[in-house]
Amino acid sequence: MNLSKREQRVLHVLAQGGAIRHERGDTAKITGVTCVTRDGAILSECGIALFQRLRRRGLIASHKGAAYRISMKGRRAVRAELDNR
Repeated sequence: MNLSKREQRVLHVLAQGGAIRHERGDTAKITGVTCVTRDGAILSECGIALFQRLRRRGLIASHKGAAYRISMKGRRAVRAELDNR
């Protein structure tokens, strides 16, 4: 599956234990998203358009209204990266 650099970066953060928190508006539509790493830092390049693209492809999923996390399909799609801490 072809993924952009931004999609790869977000999926890599999610694979390491991060999550995408979402806010809903009055009409129950998702109006805002915040990508949070496992350390609590916010990834600024994850916007609503990128979130919708990942969700539409089935690379991220939410269970019982919780924050969005990487799905098994997303884990298979993300390329391995070294963790340079």
